[in-house]
Amino acid sequence: MSPAPGLSGPVIHDEVVPARAPWTHALARGETLRIVDLEGNQAVDFLMYAAHDDAERYSAQDTVAAQGNLFLRTGAVLLSNEGRPMMTVTDTNVAYHDTIGGACSCESNTLRYGHHTKSQHACVENFLQGNARYLRNKRDMVSNINWFMNVPVEADGALGIVDGISAPGLYVDLRAEMDLVVVVSNCPQVNNPCNGFNPTPVRMIITAPGVG
Repeated sequence: MSPAPGLSGPVIHDEVVPARAPWTHALARGETLRIVDLEGNQAVDFLMYAAHDDAERYSAQDTVAAQGNLFLRTGAVLLSNEGRPMMTVTDTNVAYHDTIGGACSCESNTLRYGHHTKSQHACVENFLQGNARYLRNKRDMVSNINWFMNVPVEADGALGIVDGISAPGLYVDLRAEMDLVVVVSNCPQVNNPCNGFNPTPVRMIITAPGVG
């Protein structure tokens, strides 16, 4: 695979996650995770949990309230339910990322798109598979982040899931502010344009802190 420009530290993990697949990995404080949208317009659903306290996990409510904005951009700090920084968005060349679109499930697919979609694989199933490694279940799932996903909020408060604003090779860099575990669903949704109706792979690169 090609080098990762702009990352100063040594690469300690580099993996391509197939379309529709889950991915789970531990990060130590100071390490950076770069998520690369390899082919463009691929939503990446994302949860995180403190490594040493199973009750502490990402909080969308605390994150949105602290920054006073629904969308995540460079500089955004992702907070836990204890109000502590978990990760910081240190760089992204996508205009913004979503905090409110949620994760697709078999049940929501049926409600939104019809009963014939009931059997389709969904992000909730990916999250459950990733969390099972740490003995977590559906009760441990919280509102997630959707990297690269475009969910505009209209003047009347209505939400839309529309064509993405990402493109091949765009990325987001996330620095761990504590030891943590990230759980990812490389979204399998094919019924709305969050993946351009065609789920594609993404690349995960983890680097150690740079020298100096």
